Amino acid sequence: MSELVLGLMSGTSIDGVDAALVEIEGPSTVRLVAWETRPYEPTERAAILQVITNGSVRDVALLHRQLGNWLAEAGSALLKRTRHSATSLACVASHGQTVWHEPGQATLQLGCPATLAERLGVQVVSDFRSRDVAGGGQGAPLVPVADAMLFGHPTRGRALLNIGGIANVTWVPKRGALDGVMAFDTGPGVAVIDAVARLADSTQPYDRDGARAARGSAVAAVVDELIAHPYFAASPPKSTGREAFGGDVALRLVALVRSHRSEASDDDCVATAVELTARSIASAFARWLPGDPTRDLVVSGGGARNPTLLARVRTLLPDWPVRLFDEEFFDGDAKEAVAFAYLGWRTLHGLAGNVPTATGAVGPRVLGSITPG
Repeated sequence: MSELVLGLMSGTSIDGVDAALVEIEGPSTVRLVAWETRPYEPTERAAILQVITNGSVRDVALLHRQLGNWLAEAGSALLKRTRHSATSLACVASHGQTVWHEPGQATLQLGCPATLAERLGVQVVSDFRSRDVAGGGQGAPLVPVADAMLFGHPTRGRALLNIGGIANVTWVPKRGALDGVMAFDTGPGVAVIDAVARLADSTQPYDRDGARAARGSAVAAVVDELIAHPYFAASPPKSTGREAFGGDVALRLVALVRSHRSEASDDDCVATAVELTARSIASAFARWLPGDPTRDLVVSGGGARNPTLLARVRTLLPDWPVRLFDEEFFDGDAKEAVAFAYLGWRTLHGLAGNVPTATGAVGPRVLGSITPG
């Protein structure tokens, strides 16, 4: 019998809450019913970034409650549009918003599950990452179980690259099996690009359509210096966040570009940020992914909507046939909300949600905490 799950996700790009209504019939059968995004207002986005950079305990507590309301608003709007009642749901699966991720130590997602349960009147599965951390893992990446069971190629190897604020890749030898799955964060996705674009024009949240980067010229010496960061040479399992690749790196990148090229434009700075993301992705593929000649690459996330970035990824990975996630499945912007809906369903059914080879945990673990409706 199929069950409906509402998945809620606010990613490292911090552009809004994605809500996905998902019908799940079993561990390998998922159908996206509908999805939508509740965009963050500039003041809301600023509040999240402020907590990430230097928030007080009070700031964290208040944002935790407020994010619960924003998540509930996104879920309620989708249910209303699709004419589904909350009582038709098996659960709400809420990832919340990551505000701190320190591999091997702690990871923290905000978005009060009690607020969600109170407003929607249905049980909420949340705090997915903590159990993996308690089991010796990094708490990330967690999407690989969905990649392996739902989005791998039916007969051959496939890499699934998600370019969000942080970029991550999952290698799936064949759909439906977890043996041989590898996954890790490659480094910055659009977080540094967006931050550099905002330094150039504070009225624009990101480089729309990659236009600035297309007009600019990357400074290779700056990319060489930044890509010497020890994270890139570290072996998987590994994960990272805005703590390592966020606003501070954007400021450093701009300063380095202007020191290397006195006449550098804002567009050159954005182009350099794009090159950093593209080269870090290509380097990760060359270092860690198998050389399967029949493989392909499927790309999703906000970075997939940046033609300049996607073109550089294609150029730097000439041996990988590249397709957009949208071309085979559904709108790639909904993918992570669907993945966490699937993780919530696995929790309800007592199925592990982590892939130990991806997170470094000592073994499979059922993830999340359940807040009654």
